[in-house]
Amino acid sequence: QVQLVESGGGLVQPGGSLRLSCAASGSISSINAMGWYRQTPGKQRALVATISSGGSTNYADSVKGRFTISRDNAKNSVYLQMNSLKPEDTATYYCNADGVLYYSGTYLRRGNGYWGQGTQVTVSS
Repeated sequence: QVQLVESGGGLVQPGGSLRLSCAASGSISSINAMGWYRQTPGKQRALVATISSGGSTNYADSVKGRFTISRDNAKNSVYLQMNSLKPEDTATYYCNADGVLYYSGTYLRRGNGYWGQGTQVTVSS
């Protein structure tokens, strides 16, 4: 099966930077879209940024110009460089993968909606 594992969260002061990483594992052939979402207590999970296999990106308005999403298709990994962090960026950040082609035995299957376990980002002085 397919698993996503995030890393890189932590505590940072306002104006600081963090880099999140997410690696997908399993018998993966390819991944169409990967992205980052975030969630705070009592609120729905919200899109932060997505990136297609071809490198097309999409950002939430609140992070444009501050966050940069990138990916390494050979490593089935996606990254989120977060600069000029604000207290309102505090959240649990989740990695997502859609359009995953993977092998189950000798069969090539397609799955959607894979999520990591989340990594906490806290921006506070």
